[in-house]
Amino acid sequence: MTLGVLGVYRMPDAYTKLHAQSKAVALGVVCLLVAAALRIEAPNALLGLLVGAFLLLTAPVAGHVIARAAWRQGEPMRGEAVIDETDSRELGAPAEDR
Repeated sequence: MTLGVLGVYRMPDAYTKLHAQSKAVALGVVCLLVAAALRIEAPNALLGLLVGAFLLLTAPVAGHVIARAAWRQGEPMRGEAVIDETDSRELGAPAEDR
């Protein structure tokens, strides 16, 4: 989780910050839930694993939706080696962006 916070602080733009955050949440919380599942009885362990599965499905999707909204609002990509190969017609950008 600390690495996720550090990634949000150090990354140059919204897209890479979201990447760092979504990976840290998904993998960090799942690791904590698996560790807790190994220490407690079966019904509670199953509940923890279900929460972990839910996070593995929703964290990347939420990050993608937020990044898509940032892109549609015109948030620029920053960094030394940035290459934006998107075509706004292909990705369904609003008509004013075309």
